[in-house]
Amino acid sequence: MRNATASSGKLKTAGRSPRSELVYLKLREAIHSGRLKPGERIMEMDVANWLQVSRTPVRDAIRRLEGEGMLAHEPRFGLVIAKLDQQAVMELYVMREVLESTAARLCARQASDMELLELGELVKIEQQLQGDPGALAKHNRRFHETIHRAAHNRFLLKSLHAVNDSMGLLGKSQMLLPHRAKTALAEHAEIVRAIQKRDPDAAAETARRHVRAAQRERLKRLFPGPGG
Repeated sequence: MRNATASSGKLKTAGRSPRSELVYLKLREAIHSGRLKPGERIMEMDVANWLQVSRTPVRDAIRRLEGEGMLAHEPRFGLVIAKLDQQAVMELYVMREVLESTAARLCARQASDMELLELGELVKIEQQLQGDPGALAKHNRRFHETIHRAAHNRFLLKSLHAVNDSMGLLGKSQMLLPHRAKTALAEHAEIVRAIQKRDPDAAAETARRHVRAAQRERLKRLFPGPGG
């Protein structure tokens, strides 16, 4: 099964042109960084001119992003960066809570001793990065990806990648907010302590609380006021 999966992945990648892959990665990066915002119109010619490529690889990349839910068609407006309403954001965080808590639980059971040491070092690095929002945003991704990999479940990884793609539609990293960066550090340290103790239940619960705290902050920012 492993060899078949690997072969399938190689064939799938081989079917894409390097230019198409480049356009796809550039558009994804622009969406995740907030350069391209939800609701903003996407036109093939504009993207082609921006990246100095023909419209064919742009069309291929757009089709791929549309299939992943990052682009959507709006009536009378055309193709836009997908927008998530409050219900969709809630649903997204429900899935993130399930997947992140599962990853932490499996990590506590299956991570190697070296992976446990790496997680401890990542918490120390995060302490040193406080006050550097850009570096913290990148480090936050690295921290969570390390737990995901240490869970040693390829199907969980695939699901996490899909959810994280959609998370990119919510705007910039909350690590850019000093108060959230500080509380996230404490939450990350708590998750790592539970994982290092090889306590799956505690690891899952601390990860769940971490996601819920992130959800509250995100909803407050996206939907301010009594209705939000």
